[in-house]
Amino acid sequence: MISRVLVPMADPKMGERALRYALEAHPDAAVTVLHVVGEPSAMLGQATSLALSDDVEATAREYARDVLDHAEAVAAEYDADIETEVRTGRPGRAIVTRAEDFDTVIIGSHAGKFVDRLFVGNVAKTVFQRCPVPVTVVR
Repeated sequence: MISRVLVPMADPKMGERALRYALEAHPDAAVTVLHVVGEPSAMLGQATSLALSDDVEATAREYARDVLDHAEAVAAEYDADIETEVRTGRPGRAIVTRAEDFDTVIIGSHAGKFVDRLFVGNVAKTVFQRCPVPVTVVR
């Protein structure tokens, strides 16, 4: 029986599908929505500003606010309580590490463009390949 579900959300649209699936497929499970901040990019924008912040936790939570607010609004539609969590670092690694405390991970993947549909997103692929618990990829 699935009693603890981790739903990583990078953005509201892609994550919403995964969260809705989790709430529908596992209505009695404790659901935690995880947003990871600080992924290095070519421009280093978010990671750099996070590193330069006086309060890294508060800044990360600020970056995650839109995603987590959206997750809470979706959960309210199902009359469900969810937990929300923010981590910093590389998303794939952070999700896999956090997944050890859950029964399953339900993650969204790109579904828009043809190329996106051919390949699972990089983070979802990392989670799928390295996760210590079962993973469902929702697109």
